[in-house]
Amino acid sequence: MRTPRHPRIWFEVLLIAVSYWVYSLIRNAVPEQRSAALRNADWIWETERTLGIAVEQTVNHAVNGVTWLIVSMNYYYATLHFVVTIGVLVWLYRRHPGRYAATRLVLFATTAVALAGYYLFPLAPPRLMPGGGFVDTVQVHETWGSMASGNLAEMSNQYAAMPSMHIGWSAWCGITLAVLARPLWVKVLGALYPLTTLLVIVATANHFWLDAVGGLLCLAFGFAVSLAWYRRLAYRLPRTAPARANPARLRDQSSS
Repeated sequence: MRTPRHPRIWFEVLLIAVSYWVYSLIRNAVPEQRSAALRNADWIWETERTLGIAVEQTVNHAVNGVTWLIVSMNYYYATLHFVVTIGVLVWLYRRHPGRYAATRLVLFATTAVALAGYYLFPLAPPRLMPGGGFVDTVQVHETWGSMASGNLAEMSNQYAAMPSMHIGWSAWCGITLAVLARPLWVKVLGALYPLTTLLVIVATANHFWLDAVGGLLCLAFGFAVSLAWYRRLAYRLPRTAPARANPARLRDQSSS
């Protein structure tokens, strides 16, 4: 069983920055394959209809009717995905250094396998389906700073909807807080965060329900990688690496 080393702040900052840069570079370099992405979107939509869970359009139209709510969800989608994840990483580093490396590995492995999904299964989000009847809430309400539309859309692969890393990352944050945080209210917020994110990604027509399932499968893969590497679940690791016994100090204690 490997024992995680105490994390070093400069290395962690550099690692996260480089990793996110590489992730964004690879994700946006994946060929968009618009025709394949739209065919896959039609297939996902039909599959959900067969399963009786194709209610995204109903949710999208209902929430879009409440302007302040949908605009808030647009900004939630555009910002909290990054802010909360970085915040949980910082909290984990400061409060649970012994669990940090293994839990961080879960997040990194989750994100890495998602890149394979973007390449192998290009998928258009519901809002980009021609004639799908979905409302592109970012376009309609002109949400500032979103990568989903406007000039910024040209900088991001718009057909990387499967799996949903909004769900993968938010579920990682939620589980981490629910398991490791002590205050009950933090645990509750941790549990509510991925559920709220699920509602947001559907209401804004950025994802199908099944995209969320894909995100959870990637997260399960991330936990499996961490378990295989450290031979224990990330949250069961000791809080700090065990200190080595000092022979001289033990002799002094035995003679006193």
